[in-house]
Amino acid sequence: MKLPLRALLLSLLLAPAIVLAQQTAERSARYEVDTGDAWVDTQLADINHYAERYPDAFLDEVSRYAGVPRGYIAALATTHQWQAGDIYFACFWAKASGQTCRDSVRAFSQDAEGGWAEVVKRMPAKPQNLHYRAVRHAIVASYEHWDRPITLDATLKRQLKR
Repeated sequence: MKLPLRALLLSLLLAPAIVLAQQTAERSARYEVDTGDAWVDTQLADINHYAERYPDAFLDEVSRYAGVPRGYIAALATTHQWQAGDIYFACFWAKASGQTCRDSVRAFSQDAEGGWAEVVKRMPAKPQNLHYRAVRHAIVASYEHWDRPITLDATLKRQLKR
């Protein structure tokens, strides 16, 4: 009985290392994203690099604040080879637009042509400025949770009065 318990504990301890192995510097360097918002694209690329170093914090953030099961997010990264930036956008876009993360993932997986900018146009909830604004604010909040510096563009500076 002790051996299976040890194996389970060891697998739980290695899970972050598995996620870390999936989001590598090489994968992050090749990452290209087109959400239709250049500032968001820049931050998503940086989120990839963050997830390389802090996979647990990344998984916890998306799970807690986008309301997505941690196991589902981990499976996207490990089993399905999704980039951290795409996971982040899929889940926070879904939350902002009143859909599920699975809806976003399914839409992107079925037809990624044109990147996220085109994928969100094909989803049932048509993209609105408020959706992009909510995602931008979620990114700022995540950086605050992670205690990471972030450069706000003029629009965010006005909106957040910093």
